[in-house]
Amino acid sequence: MIDSLRLRLLWWLLIPMAVYVGLSTGDAYDNAVSSATLVQDRALLASARMMAGQVGWNDGAPVVSIPPAALELFASPAQDAVYYQVRMDDETLLAGRPDFPAEPDFAALYPVYTTTTFEGKPLRVVSYIRALFDEGTLRMVAVSVGQTMQGRQEMIDDQWHASLRRQIVLLLLAISLVVLGLTMELRPLLALKDELATREPDSLTPLRAGGLQQELRPIVEAINQYIFRLNAQVTVQKRFVADAAHQLRTPLAVIDSQIQFARQLDDPARVKQVLASLQEGSRSMTDLTNKLLLLSQAEASNSSAFPRAPVDLLAVAAMVLEELAGLALKKGIDLGLETTLESAMVNGNEAQLMGLLMNLIDNALRYTPEGGKVTVGLEKKRSQIIITVTDNGPGIPAEVRERVFERFYRNAAPDQPGSGLGLAIVREIVQASQGAIRLDAPAQGSGLVATVSLPALAD
Repeated sequence: MIDSLRLRLLWWLLIPMAVYVGLSTGDAYDNAVSSATLVQDRALLASARMMAGQVGWNDGAPVVSIPPAALELFASPAQDAVYYQVRMDDETLLAGRPDFPAEPDFAALYPVYTTTTFEGKPLRVVSYIRALFDEGTLRMVAVSVGQTMQGRQEMIDDQWHASLRRQIVLLLLAISLVVLGLTMELRPLLALKDELATREPDSLTPLRAGGLQQELRPIVEAINQYIFRLNAQVTVQKRFVADAAHQLRTPLAVIDSQIQFARQLDDPARVKQVLASLQEGSRSMTDLTNKLLLLSQAEASNSSAFPRAPVDLLAVAAMVLEELAGLALKKGIDLGLETTLESAMVNGNEAQLMGLLMNLIDNALRYTPEGGKVTVGLEKKRSQIIITVTDNGPGIPAEVRERVFERFYRNAAPDQPGSGLGLAIVREIVQASQGAIRLDAPAQGSGLVATVSLPALAD
């Protein structure tokens, strides 16, 4: 496997260009062969016609005089050997070598070309037939001329070697330009690599596309999108750490002060009171810690990597109501579920959705006075599962209904327990589930209606 981009691109270029050079060189060779053969054949035919034109009668016998010009046609630096033969149709040899390897067809109407071997050398031969009249008698004369093929081969080599050199130069030039071009064009990408290599470990600033080519810019954009998501995640983690440190500092300081105070007491009754206060503070801190962790998980659930699966909200609501039934009974609150659905399937995380319902119903129970009523409703409208939590408590003024979703914002009396994180957790879970939440006043009387809509799974 080749890892180098330059080499891979060179292979993509070399393979088709090598095929092209091979085919082009093959065509050039075929053309050179055709041209050299045509030149040699024309010279052979011209020589044969010239000799045939010198055949005549003398005292009733055929004679021939071979003109020097007929042989001068073949003068070349290759010094090819030339052979000829002039023969009558009765096999009478008029001129030339008797062992000349020619078998002329006296019935042929056109010149006949053959390639044979003579004296160990390849020989190109033409046989030309001429009609000769002798006192009304038709006689046929065959003139065969042959030439060795060294000059023809040299002509072929000269022609196709020149074409081959041009093709090789073209291929080398293309390779050089590709290597040079890639080196030049990869400079912006290498500069980007250097920028990343020299960055501080905690730097999350977006990359600059700068001089990057259009085809490479989507890579930088994808990296910048990842940096943006990572930056958001880091911001969330930093905010969580800061919130946790801020919220835990005070109760820890109070517990430490109570411990120091208890160590100075000698009265067992007073020590018992301090221990009870310590226990209450520890429970409050445990509740705060659990809610901070749940908030962190809710923020992390916005990631596409967070596990999700089909969840039946009806079953989840029943479990939450069962868990909070003790608190409702303790305050004498009528807690119930109203629905006509047999199931309410959504895509989500069961623990997160349980936390959503737990916080909504727990808030309603906390702020509803004794003897009040809290009702959980589930219904399906089109493609949405609608969850409502209705109470007849003091409600929330319209002008602060958005603020109650902020972290640690509390619309309650100073002595009323709570961390101010419940609705912030609910909103994070709803957003991660691609849903929506709103707070309204009931149609009649006081109280609050929290309505959550989540996408329903197809039946």
